[in-house]
Amino acid sequence: MKENKKENAKVYWKENIRYVLILLSIWFAVSYGAGILFKDVLNNFKIGGFKVGFWFAQQGSMYVFVILIFVYVRLMNKLDKKYGYDA
Repeated sequence: MKENKKENAKVYWKENIRYVLILLSIWFAVSYGAGILFKDVLNNFKIGGFKVGFWFAQQGSMYVFVILIFVYVRLMNKLDKKYGYDA
């Protein structure tokens, strides 16, 4: 019984870390990629009068980060239920 609980905790932790790495990769791609690497291409378009590359560098990456927080909460709630850690 105790061994099964340890194995569940190990698998739970691996899935948690996988979620974190995927979500942080998305945030990195948006903040670094859209705000710095692809800035010149994105600046050909405008949102609210501002160039899209500038917008992503100044505000877009923050919005994406907040959205990813909510995605992470939802994923973790499902993961908690899956492994019996929901209270």
